[in-house]
Amino acid sequence: MIDLSTVPQDPGCYLFKDVEETIIYIGKAKNLKKRVSSYFQKTDHNAKTNLMVSEAVDLDFIITGSEVEALILENTLIKRHQPKYNIDLKDAKSYAFIRISNDPYPRIGIARYRGGKKEGTLYGPFVSAAERDQVLSFIKQTFHLRTCRKMTRRACLRSHLGTCSAPCQGKVSEPEYQYQVRSADMVLKGRNQDLITTLKDEMARYADCQEFERALSIRDQITAIEHLSQRQYVQRQKQANEHIIHYQVSSGTVYLILFTIERGTLTSKEEFVFPETEEFLEEFIVQYYASVKPPNELILPVMPDSSVEDYLSDLRGTRVTLTIPIQGAKKHLLDLVMKNIEASFFSGKMRLIELGEALHLAGPPEVIECFDISHLSGTGTVGSMVSFKDGKPDKRNYRRFRIKTVEGIDDFSSIAEVVKRRYSRLLTEEQPLPDLIIIDGGLGQLHAAHAELEKLQVSVPLISIAKREEEIYTTGRTLPLPLPKKSPASMLVQEIRDEAHRFAITYQRQIRRKKILS
Repeated sequence: MIDLSTVPQDPGCYLFKDVEETIIYIGKAKNLKKRVSSYFQKTDHNAKTNLMVSEAVDLDFIITGSEVEALILENTLIKRHQPKYNIDLKDAKSYAFIRISNDPYPRIGIARYRGGKKEGTLYGPFVSAAERDQVLSFIKQTFHLRTCRKMTRRACLRSHLGTCSAPCQGKVSEPEYQYQVRSADMVLKGRNQDLITTLKDEMARYADCQEFERALSIRDQITAIEHLSQRQYVQRQKQANEHIIHYQVSSGTVYLILFTIERGTLTSKEEFVFPETEEFLEEFIVQYYASVKPPNELILPVMPDSSVEDYLSDLRGTRVTLTIPIQGAKKHLLDLVMKNIEASFFSGKMRLIELGEALHLAGPPEVIECFDISHLSGTGTVGSMVSFKDGKPDKRNYRRFRIKTVEGIDDFSSIAEVVKRRYSRLLTEEQPLPDLIIIDGGLGQLHAAHAELEKLQVSVPLISIAKREEEIYTTGRTLPLPLPKKSPASMLVQEIRDEAHRFAITYQRQIRRKKILS
């Protein structure tokens, strides 16, 4: 099921899934294609990795702008999905925050999680522990806030060194200490220039009063803050969350992806495919946010009707801003969503075009149905049919069949039965037929299916793919198609056949298990 030809050579995160579509492993990579390919090309994996690869039947990926962004996204996704093959990080350190407590004389320190019993104001998260520690050290040395868990009557080492104002010794009043806390708060919130302006006024006032020692102390604070402003240590916690929506329209179908940005960090990607209408963007926004709380800001490639902004603001209860970025970080994010659209939806488009050309079809086969038979030594025979739309599994249209008219091992008759049942029903219900039918097997299975289609007067292109040699046969010729096994078209047929085989085996095992338990 995992087609390596569709994996892009970009930085990002990859998500392996099992047959139940449960995420079993999340990883990051500077080059997604190289990293994912290594799982299937190397043979020296440890036992745990080999087991993970054996269970992985599907792959999703999210392209990021850099390897660092991929690292941050990986951390977020692992904590959200907790895949069983990732290292258990329940007790591991997360990106830390700086916390200032709510005590009369607040202490400053590190917090790992939001909420809980520990109250106070959080600043961050900090991606780098080294940078976090540098900011924390700067705040302690510049504003002399206490770090002790309990205030005792004994002077601590920081008090002797002059890096703590020592409220435990009564060396600073509560109003003076709170003033230092407010100054630290302004720095941690990025309001450095506001604080510098205030401190310069104070320094001038103390100089006028000839309190030169106090003025000198404030001057040192200003110098330290100006130095800090020259570097970006912290990924600042944004109060606003953002959604980024981009789309591409092809052959009357809309391919849309929505990114969720929480506190400046990419946390999730959602994919949508639906028919194009005149006002599809407005319709999508209205339907999606009917069940999802709108963000503070929605970033879009085009501006919808002005009523949409009012509609979202009413749903949220506060103002929602719609933005069309022209340049900068938001434009970068919008372009990144488009890059994901091209990788997720249109990397398989070329395979369909090539397959259509190889089979001399009128166009790319947008809807493909594939059949397989599974049994255990001739008992419990079942059939499966999987449906692929635009080169991707359409699991809502998968079908399972219990073979009713065949006894023992007879794959030809079993294929004939499921093909007859499937397409006689579609004809009766006047449902659309697929663009291509694939049979798992060789010429025998192909002829059996073709005979049933002729009886039903169904003229849909039909091929079969034989195992081992991966040879593709068509009606009207005895030799396989001269199609390279590693070509994108052949790989697509193999992928669809493998999915039909997996679906049939899963159903056959379910029936056998029920029979044993009954």
